[in-house]
Amino acid sequence: MNIELLPDNSFVLPNGENIESVKKLIDTVINLIVENSSQAQNRTAIPTPEEFALTNFSYEGLTNEEIVKELQYIINGSMNPLSSSYIGHMDSIPTLISCLGEFVSTSLNNNLLSLEMSPVFSQMEVEVLKHIASLFGYDDHSGGVMTSGGSLANLQALTVARNKKLNVKKYGLIALTKQPVILVSEDSHTSIIKVASVIGIGSLNVVPVEVNSKSQMDVVDLEAKIKHLKQDGKYPFAVVATAGTTVTGNIDPIESIFEVANKYDLWLHVDAAYAGALVFSKDKRQLLKGINRADSITFNPQKWMYVAKTCAMVLFKDLELLEKEFRISAPYMNETDFTNLGEISVQGTRHADILKLYLSIQHIGLRGYDNLIKESYKLVDYFLYEIKQRSFLELASVPETNLICFRGKPSQLDETKWDDWNLELQQFLLKEINTFLSLPSYKGNRWLRTVLLNPLINEDIIKELFAKVDEFYMNSNS
Repeated sequence: MNIELLPDNSFVLPNGENIESVKKLIDTVINLIVENSSQAQNRTAIPTPEEFALTNFSYEGLTNEEIVKELQYIINGSMNPLSSSYIGHMDSIPTLISCLGEFVSTSLNNNLLSLEMSPVFSQMEVEVLKHIASLFGYDDHSGGVMTSGGSLANLQALTVARNKKLNVKKYGLIALTKQPVILVSEDSHTSIIKVASVIGIGSLNVVPVEVNSKSQMDVVDLEAKIKHLKQDGKYPFAVVATAGTTVTGNIDPIESIFEVANKYDLWLHVDAAYAGALVFSKDKRQLLKGINRADSITFNPQKWMYVAKTCAMVLFKDLELLEKEFRISAPYMNETDFTNLGEISVQGTRHADILKLYLSIQHIGLRGYDNLIKESYKLVDYFLYEIKQRSFLELASVPETNLICFRGKPSQLDETKWDDWNLELQQFLLKEINTFLSLPSYKGNRWLRTVLLNPLINEDIIKELFAKVDEFYMNSNS
């Protein structure tokens, strides 16, 4: 194939012929990334959105200098989680080794569809996920697969649950005489509603269960809802507990939910996308008590384990159920004793996300992750102390993770004005000290949400934040 018309560094030639040109381009891009990352504190946490206007594709191809110019524009316009002032979402600063691991895996470009197309990565995924499953309390019969995000992990888990409980893998839902239903907390992730649409039971058949004052699923209401659904001739087949709700970070009482699910023969799935990381904490793993009883678990290391996106997984207590209720063999692959991961995954072609997770654990170490979680909770305690010093602030619920959801309720204003006041406070903090807090809707009101995730956050940053909160409050009183 004649490639003389292409830039001489379009590909890394396996004979090393263009090595100098390749190194020059790599050095140029890497230097740009390092320079911008090391100065991320000087950039805004949330840039003003600019329209990405594409005029034309380059006919001749861009030079290295032009590529750098394009990349700098992209960096400047991108959300900046590397800033310690970005504390509004579950987006973490990535470990450096996971970024480097991503470069390695993309350069190898193996496909985790099958063992022969990714001999090391396929086996690595199986082994690493077995080890992580054991941290959740699963035995040797467990395992899972990596997915591109928690939504796909939830989809995979509940598809297996549907096929197992409703026996519909081959013939679908058409033969059912009862409407299948999934029960979830009012505060569950919206992906469960998407899942219901995809697996054919319909979004309206995701039944919300009330939460208590701690934003946790009310087990009494769960059982009452199950009984009511059965009386109405419906078929509740799965319940989803949440470990780390998106808005408040709370954890459902998994042990108690299991008892109800087991009593009525429901599949128990735990969406531990966020708080699943607590299995790496000696002090806090007890918050996940009962998770070993779940039939399946979603976990996203791309959040509290600081692995570059995307990095998520779904784990099954009994891996054979995944094989039986989901596997579709690929006849174009050699048959071996090893199950090709693309045959038991929603995705066929699969990126080697496992490498950046494996490298991050090996580089940071189990002690390092335990320490990161411990430090997060120290900041939570300090943040809560500051809130309690101010009578005009209130919590949505007592935090169980490093998410804190709170709002101002200034007594000089009518309650109908509080949402606007909190919006204005959010914008004031962003403008004055470049600190971004998100503004979710919760229980019909606007709340400020902070995620104390970035390892570069310290008490001084929190002090400055509350000093500005006080300033805004005093100004709004004058």
